[in-house]
Order: sequence, then C-alpha cells, then structure tokens
Amino acid sequence: MFNLLDTPGHEEFSEDTYRTLTEVDSAVMVIDAAKGIEARTRKLFEICRLRDIPIITFINKMDRLARDLFELLDEISSTLALDVAPATWPVGRAADFAGTYDVTSRALHLTQELAQSDPRMIALGEEMDLVRAALPEFDRVSFNEGHLTPVYFGSAIKEIGVSDLLDALADYGPQPRAQIADTRIVDAAEEKLTALVFKIQANMDPNHRDRIAFARVCSGRLERGMRLKQVRTGKLIPLHAPQFFFARDRALAEEAFAGDVVGIPNHGTLRIGDTLTEDEDLQFLGVPAFAPEILRRVRLDDAMKAKKLRQALQELAEEGVVQLFRPQDGSPPIVGVVGTLQLDVLQARLAGEYGVAIGFEATPYNLARWIFGDKAALAKFVHEQRTGMADDADGDPVFLATSAFMMKRTAEMNPGITFRDIKDHRAEKVAA
Repeated sequence: MFNLLDTPGHEEFSEDTYRTLTEVDSAVMVIDAAKGIEARTRKLFEICRLRDIPIITFINKMDRLARDLFELLDEISSTLALDVAPATWPVGRAADFAGTYDVTSRALHLTQELAQSDPRMIALGEEMDLVRAALPEFDRVSFNEGHLTPVYFGSAIKEIGVSDLLDALADYGPQPRAQIADTRIVDAAEEKLTALVFKIQANMDPNHRDRIAFARVCSGRLERGMRLKQVRTGKLIPLHAPQFFFARDRALAEEAFAGDVVGIPNHGTLRIGDTLTEDEDLQFLGVPAFAPEILRRVRLDDAMKAKKLRQALQELAEEGVVQLFRPQDGSPPIVGVVGTLQLDVLQARLAGEYGVAIGFEATPYNLARWIFGDKAALAKFVHEQRTGMADDADGDPVFLATSAFMMKRTAEMNPGITFRDIKDHRAEKVAA
C-alpha cells in the first residue's frame, strides 16, 4: 500500500514541502531530462536533504531533447550531496528514445525491437562501460541512510520507465519508521494508536466549505468511530468520517495503520503539529514554522468585511498558506511569506473562496522572530516594545524588527529573551 503525497513544485512553498517530508518514509524526485535541475527545484532538493530520507530519482521526458546524462548525474550528486547509482539507463535520446536497460538484471524494456547494429544499441554498450567504471552500484544500506539515490529514466507520457519506478518503491521503499516525541520514541509497531497532523486544507469541496486535517498514523490501528485525545487541548476528537484521498477522489477510511495518511474533517479544532493519541500525553516533534522573508500589511478594500477577513486570514494561516501576525497596537494585520507568489495565492483565495478583496502595503518591518523567556521577562519586554510586538495565528508573541541591525541590538539589550527564527508547531509554551 502506497500513500502518495504530492508536494508543491515551487520554492516559495518550501515550508509546506518540508512539513510533508516530515511525514513520508521516502521521496521521489522527478527531474526534466531537457531542463535538468531548475533553480526552484534546488530549493526542494535542499529541503529533502534536511530530512535525510531515502530518495529515488526519476529522470523524465527522455523522449525530448536531453542534456548530457553524465553531466546531469554529476549535477544531481553535487546538489544533493550524495552518490547516484543508475538503476536503469535510456536506450536512445529524444526522438530516438526506444526504452530502458535494467543495469542489474541486464534486461531490455524496449518499445520496439532493435538490432544489435542499431546506433542506439552501440551507444548503450559504450555508455554502460562508462557507468560501471565511473558510478557506484546500488547499495540498499546506503540508500536507507540517505547517502545514495537510485536513478531511473523514462517518459511518463509514453509510459516508459514508470513501472520500473513503482517496482523500486515496492522493493526499496522503507517500512513505516519510528517517530520522535518529546518524552520518547514511538515505534510504528506499537499497538496503541498515535497520529500527527501535518497539513490543513480548507475548502477542498467549495460547496460544503469543508476543512480537512491530514494526519499520519504513527502507530497502532485507526478505526472509524474512535475518539482520540488531542494532546494540545486534552479534548476528545471523534473520528466520524476519516477519509482516504487519491487526487480528487475520496473514500471513507474504515481503518488505517502506521504509515497511512488520513483526512479528518473538522471545523478548526485541529491544527498543524497536533498529536492525537488514545490516552497518552506526548507530543511529536519536528513540524516547524520558519520565519518569513517578506512582510506585508493587509489593506482591506471594504471595511464592512473586516470580521470576515479576520476569520479568513486565521483559517488560511492555520492551513499554512501564509503566516499571520496581528500587531498588538491594533493596526491592520501583517502577513509573512517566502516569496511574492504566496501573496498572489492569498489574494486570489480570499477573493474566490471568501469574497474578500484585499491589497498589500509595505511595512517598516523586515524581520519577524518568536520570543521566549520566563513570564516576568516576557511581560517587561512586551511592554517596552509595544509598537514592534504582534501575535501569530497561535497567539504566541512575535517581535518585528526594522532591520537585522535592530534585531541584533534588541537581542543584546535583552539577554533574558530568546529570539528564534523557527517555531515548532507542537504548541511550544512561551513561558517557562
């Protein structure tokens, strides 16, 4: 059974990609044979390496004009900082692409019969000599440790090489792994159920204004009708209609097991980073929020829709579309993003799903940092820095600085306060 989680293909949604990668056991990186590793793909590569999960590489579109493959493999290796081991090799290129050759079994998977004298077969023999001399063989231990990626070639649109990739997932894809929690490590084979919410998606069905929390089952068996403890609040969450998703199709999940991903309909109760258990108090770690690189103030075009805007921004911030900061001085909300494309997405979704038209204005702030410390130190700092203070979507305090210099100076003058550019979504308490 495969749980396929597709991540956003743009670097500006890298935080969403990272969160998804926290809940998978291996990843498939798809590369365009003609374009190679694009700039935005490099960011995703970097995120993938932060997780050190096993990676299977598929070089697609071999039926188009392809780059030099040895150069491309070298680029993949240097970008990922790991070894590459071709598992298959293309027979021909672009219009002459005829299929693949299995490096291990030495079997040919061709769309047509080729004579040994065919130039493509001659080139294949010469290239295989180079491959065996210059590149390592596939090693499963190295793959599982995240040090080596097997590489497959093909053309998805022509259905060449896709079955090889799926076979690789079945053969090499690791079993559901153990998960790190604040009090212990949870093994996937444990009997009691635990689960971690890593993604929220609102309005998947616009007709019903639904809100789905996606959770990975980390251990045990999930059954429809169970009531699970939301550790953050202590409340019991009923699982009346957990769902499996495949693209736009969905089905009721009568049961699910470790490694499965289920959608849980809810009305804002569940948040990213929430841990669900049968009764144990533990919090899974490693679902972070990263400080944004761009801050913009939201301008509402129709003041009569202020309440609706507040609700919409809260829901979209919980979903991870943007980060939301509400200034404590009562001024209009500020949103934080990695890139401008996220602002366009926010603007379009507010208009299309909520009927709220907005614009953006510059702010004097360039940096946002979460602050931590004991109650007395926090209260004193917030009082003194009132104009630069905001609350995020979870209600945690955030300091907004006009520049890196001012951030450094403020930190030096307030040794009792810790400034962080990463916050774990596990509802970390700001007070000691």
